[in-house]
Amino acid sequence: MKKLVAAVLTGALIAGTLGTMVFAEENTVIKVAASATPHAEILEQAAPILEEQGYTLDVTIFDDYVQPNEVVESGDFDANYFQHIPYLDSFNEEKGTHLVNAGGIHYEPFGIYPGTKASLDELAEGDTIAVPNDTTNEARALLLLQDNGIITLKDGVGLEATVNDIEENPNNIEIVELEAAQVARVVEETSYVVLNGNYALEAGFSVGKDALAYEKSDSEAAKTYVNVIAVKEGNEENEGIKALVEVLKSDEIKQFINDTYDGAVIPFEE
Repeated sequence: MKKLVAAVLTGALIAGTLGTMVFAEENTVIKVAASATPHAEILEQAAPILEEQGYTLDVTIFDDYVQPNEVVESGDFDANYFQHIPYLDSFNEEKGTHLVNAGGIHYEPFGIYPGTKASLDELAEGDTIAVPNDTTNEARALLLLQDNGIITLKDGVGLEATVNDIEENPNNIEIVELEAAQVARVVEETSYVVLNGNYALEAGFSVGKDALAYEKSDSEAAKTYVNVIAVKEGNEENEGIKALVEVLKSDEIKQFINDTYDGAVIPFEE
């Protein structure tokens, strides 16, 4: 974990009852937990705009999908920016947390990328495909494999799909389940990898140039997975959080996203 932006201001951050944060009117620090790419990079672009409004953005980068939610639930951080709504809902259900969506910012098309094989036309008996092992992202990966004719899932499993729901697997593909951050690291060991957008970026992949198949930007599936600013329930109306979301949805930040990520990150339009 490392600091991207750190500053100390004289403004106060006052803790209210039941863990609800009340932002002071003077300059205020907004503490956000984020994944490195693209979330922290986008936040870095938002920091100067927020500073003009009297807020300092303090971003800490996490390399997993659990701690960012735990530190917001505990009140140590005001918000996080790394996850989509299905993962947020699943986390709340599994962990008993009370996190809510304060605003949708972008979505990242899920893609199938080359490992030891360069094309899906090379798919053969017994090939291996690495996928994320967390509940919603594994389902998303399996649905993408189904969309491309590699496997067939049981009817109706949808976003609850696991490898146990594979009904047809004509090439006897071995699905290798790994923690999401580890999938890109086995490109030299598996035939193909299925990656979240941010991990594809970190691995140096371009959706437009490198993905063998991906969720189309206008698909309902892609829009289901909008990445959000998440806060503890009750904090979504705080002025600092509202300012953060407004800046992240501004034309300036949308332009940065479109210019920077080659289609791997797309601003969310409500």
